Amino acid sequence: MTSVLLAACGGFLLAVLWMDLMFDVQTLRNRESPLPGPVLDSIAAYYRRVVKEASPMGRLVGVVMAVAVTTALAALLLGSVPRWAAGISLLLCAPPVLLAQMRIFPAAARLGSQRDTPETQTRLAREICRDHLICLAAMTAFTALQLLVA
Repeated sequence: MTSVLLAACGGFLLAVLWMDLMFDVQTLRNRESPLPGPVLDSIAAYYRRVVKEASPMGRLVGVVMAVAVTTALAALLLGSVPRWAAGISLLLCAPPVLLAQMRIFPAAARLGSQRDTPETQTRLAREICRDHLICLAAMTAFTALQLLVA
């Protein structure tokens, strides 16, 4: 049952990442610096909606992250799944959650405010995209592991 819950958490977080990346990829298609105004406006408007205007639904992402990390830690401590799988699960899950909480969310909130210069907004948008790609790789591996262990 633990792996099923973790797979569901991973699937949900992958879906959230996919939505975010649909806007983030604009930074990959536009190499100029600063990014064109319409691109910055598009990305910033998305993050403004997600971070500020979608409350309380935005909290669901944080709850799912907490459930995933707590369940992976409990699986490691209680031995409800093979220890190697629980350990790898925690190593694949915890860093992206920390990255999201400590860097991505604050950067998205700042970008959504559009109070910074276009150069700073461009830097924030590119950092968010890079961090989301890192999270995507880790959460894909995390979810695949849960499906293999289940």
